[in-house]
Amino acid sequence: MKGFRVGKLNTDLLDELVSGIKKKDPRVIVGPRIGEDAAVIDTGDKYLIATTDPITFTSHKIGWYMVNVNANDIAAMGGTPKWLLTSIFLPENKTDSALVKNIFRDIEKAADELGIAICGGHTEVTKGLNRPIVSGNMLGEVDKNKLVTNSRARVGDEIILTKGIAIEGMALLARDREKELSGKYGNLFVERVQNFLHDPGISVVKEAHIANQEADIRAMHDPTEGGLATGLLELTRTSNTGVIIYEDKIHCLEETRVLCSEYKIDPLGVIASGALLIVVGTDDRDLVLSKLVQSDIECAVIGKLTEKENGLKIVADGEERELPVFEVDEIAKVV
Repeated sequence: MKGFRVGKLNTDLLDELVSGIKKKDPRVIVGPRIGEDAAVIDTGDKYLIATTDPITFTSHKIGWYMVNVNANDIAAMGGTPKWLLTSIFLPENKTDSALVKNIFRDIEKAADELGIAICGGHTEVTKGLNRPIVSGNMLGEVDKNKLVTNSRARVGDEIILTKGIAIEGMALLARDREKELSGKYGNLFVERVQNFLHDPGISVVKEAHIANQEADIRAMHDPTEGGLATGLLELTRTSNTGVIIYEDKIHCLEETRVLCSEYKIDPLGVIASGALLIVVGTDDRDLVLSKLVQSDIECAVIGKLTEKENGLKIVADGEERELPVFEVDEIAKVV
């Protein structure tokens, strides 16, 4: 039997597994579902939003990463990230106090930046690891009339993409292949790509909040592992729609084009934290775009939702074709 490859579990298998989970508590408003970024629980006057996400692709600034990707999940549901518990698993015979202190400092720094309270967690040295793994469990809250669930998206809605694609993936690549890339493209190029973590940045909390303040947001999704293409696949599964997007509308930084060409990887399938998919009706499109632009956030309408039977399409060089599917994130070919 051929074993699974690194990355997300196969979407069809995961869908089969989560669809069989019975809802045992009516207070669970959003339970396990492909395409939703977090769970939602009715706590009375507000909804509690709960998510969990580990960091496994990198050990660089792993605590900072963990806080931000979990906060993104909360924000994509329209909520404000509030409370964090974290589990830290450290490699045997490779861990010293300096490593542990760095991870804790990075967690505290990221939490402070976002106004998140660290509430506890678990730390251990674990047999069989070759690098640290940090997993977060984050809670947030949202007013009931501001909850964003992707199942509300409908045919004809337009899709806004913020910042661009493959932001996180390129930062990881520039860190992993630093020496090799510095020799070919120079130190300044590599430093610029490594700084993609902060500029344009992998956090989407700000733009999610801006979009959800005044407009009727139909859906928001944080495309991560598997890139934009996988994010769109997950979105359409939840909303029971198809999609058509236009390649020339998708913002791809020049450094991203260079590196994807260098390593022969498709930017549509590269881990994409930093991008946010915002789905709106045509009446709210211009309002959301203008609010994002006023805050200096790169954004563009890249396509729209279509009937489910139309499938997932991309228009490139004037030709319509199937949107590629990535069983494994493209970055796994390189790092």
